[in-house]
Amino acid sequence: MHAQDLPAGGTELTEPGQGAFAALSEVVRVLEADPDTNWAQVDLAGLRAHLVDMDRLITDTIVTETILPNGLSGLATGDTETLATLGRMVPAHAAQLARDKRWIVEVSELESGIELRVTSDDPAVIARIKGLGFFGLMASQDHHREHHLMMARGEDAHSH
Repeated sequence: MHAQDLPAGGTELTEPGQGAFAALSEVVRVLEADPDTNWAQVDLAGLRAHLVDMDRLITDTIVTETILPNGLSGLATGDTETLATLGRMVPAHAAQLARDKRWIVEVSELESGIELRVTSDDPAVIARIKGLGFFGLMASQDHHREHHLMMARGEDAHSH
């Protein structure tokens, strides 16, 4: 059934399925609506790989959080594929987090995984860091949609 086939007063669904599929579908819609899209440069396979990484980070990563007096340290680990994902995702996102000058962000690649350490001198920011935890920190900084569109367009998504 298509939207035009819905009965009057019917509710149109807005989520086209699983989250990664929905994100990819949304990007395709934007690219198709943009007459300036350079289709020779579009890299939806790269975006898909990134979305798989995002899913693996949330689903398969095992994190041991250590509460610090001035913030948090999260040691993230997992199987071989998850470790590869962490190596791509955590340092890249830490660079985004570091743009916020209210906290200090450090990443260490260890044999057992990746450590993300976020600290501050401001008690309110320390409370925020602790409240967000590893996964909240990885999801914070609302740059993801812009980042995904840049990746799909074949642009350098880590330079913004």
